[in-house]
Amino acid sequence: MAKPMEPVNVNEMSRISAGTTFKGEITTPTDIRVDGTFEGKICSKGRVVVGEKAQIKGDIICQNVDFNGTMHGNFYVKDTLSLKGSCVVDGDLNIKRLQVELDAKFNGNCRMISEAEFDKLVAQMTGRPLPQQGPVQQPAPVQPQK
Repeated sequence: MAKPMEPVNVNEMSRISAGTTFKGEITTPTDIRVDGTFEGKICSKGRVVVGEKAQIKGDIICQNVDFNGTMHGNFYVKDTLSLKGSCVVDGDLNIKRLQVELDAKFNGNCRMISEAEFDKLVAQMTGRPLPQQGPVQQPAPVQPQK
């Protein structure tokens, strides 16, 4: 059984404003909005919102994304990626759900993944092991009928 996500406080949001350039890795338990230029990796337990003039070079790992800008990199989205009409994406999508508006531009591969596959990919990418879960119970062997 999947562990429920911790609630994200919608009153807290990190932000990279227009005119700001940031290089590195951001890890946040809250939502984040990018309107500037970002190069690196964004990891959020919440929603990532990318404005129309934003430029991103790197990966986005999160719960949900509303994407309006330009990106050269890959998405790893546990739930829904929404590509807006003004966006240009050059990279691969690893997502559970996809919403694409007319005029959105996307060049790359799209792979639909489960939440378990998302967790495994993120653990491989970040080098952090998955949280320990209870022991897996094996089904009882099936006896042949006579």
